[in-house]
Amino acid sequence: MNEAWIIDACRTPRGIGKVGKGALADIHPQQLGASVLAAIRDRNDVDTAAVDDVIFGTSMQVGTQGGDLARMALLDAGFDPKASGVTLDRFCGSGITTTNFAAASIMSGLEDVVIAGGCEMMSLHPALGAAQQNVRGPLMDAGNERLRARHPQTHQGVAADAIATLERIPREALDALALVSQQRAARAISEGRFDRSLVPVYREDGTLALDREEFPRPNTTREGLAQLAPSFAAMADVPLDEQGTTLRSMVLARYPGLEIEFVHHAGNSSGVVDGAAAILLASPDAAAANGWTPRARIVAAVNMGDDPTLMLNAPVPAARKVLARAGLTVDDIDLFEINEAFSVVAEKFIRDLDLDRDKVNVNGGAMALGHPIAATGAMLIGTVLDELERTGGRYGLATLCVGGGMGIATVIERV
Repeated sequence: MNEAWIIDACRTPRGIGKVGKGALADIHPQQLGASVLAAIRDRNDVDTAAVDDVIFGTSMQVGTQGGDLARMALLDAGFDPKASGVTLDRFCGSGITTTNFAAASIMSGLEDVVIAGGCEMMSLHPALGAAQQNVRGPLMDAGNERLRARHPQTHQGVAADAIATLERIPREALDALALVSQQRAARAISEGRFDRSLVPVYREDGTLALDREEFPRPNTTREGLAQLAPSFAAMADVPLDEQGTTLRSMVLARYPGLEIEFVHHAGNSSGVVDGAAAILLASPDAAAANGWTPRARIVAAVNMGDDPTLMLNAPVPAARKVLARAGLTVDDIDLFEINEAFSVVAEKFIRDLDLDRDKVNVNGGAMALGHPIAATGAMLIGTVLDELERTGGRYGLATLCVGGGMGIATVIERV
């Protein structure tokens, strides 16, 4: 079996995901995706006619984010039309799924050069969701009563609060982790730890749109976080259908009598941002033929299902599964990147696996930097790779919770 080598990884800065406020919000998704594809090509002198496939993740595949964004973005980037493209959706796990699919294709011998990644314009989600009458999620729409009865799936924020309640993790601990995320992100930015991967985004007229992280709030304090009102209490009891189904009742259908304590808010939840990322993977033969030096190899990758109602708990079993698949232990991993969809996701991950906190999200996470849904997984792999190189570490593990109660994890080894 071939090895799958990571040749390079890059990403855009994360822009605030609000129309009229974010620097990337007026960029077309195809152009945003094209920015990272062009950077990967130019940084590595890629003959794009020899690219077997471009695999992109995009979660909200409607409107301007529809129509196979991977193919449209590669054409927009000036790739040879011989390069193919496919777009997939595994919710928040899309960007890491594309990397895993690319690796599997190379390891099997099916393909030699594949670019993985993702693009998500969260600034577009309100309009795109409204256009699809899907702002509450597909399992809360009329006609889905059958599946909802089998697997009630609430809003992810309410699920996060339910998990914190069940695990007896207090808001103070969640706020403390959020503060650490901001502090670590501020340090990483000031020390230039993201510089190797970061590529600027330009508008159609050639003017600079964004070349720095836009979302972090380095002046965050523990006192400021404590003053923020919970974000998901108000929505928990709003009737969603004629039967009076609520977000809270979906949780209670599986966990009767649970008195949910609402502890998540804007400061200890992931930020709404726009962004894109790309990773160039190749077989050893293709790397040699192109003069590419590998930066890392894919060691193991897994998918995992868990409770759809709580939705966010699969990273722990996914991490255990990928470690077993790789023949490694927690102690073998030098760096962990766990997506901070909500503070409780990362906090539970650390507690359940008894991790050294100095190995987890050492450059901050999505609470400070933002979470551009389908691009985040590819960003995490690039971030852990950069940090392994900076510190001389060997193994990195990246994982995310995924909608529908799934998790995904990948282990890479620095070469």
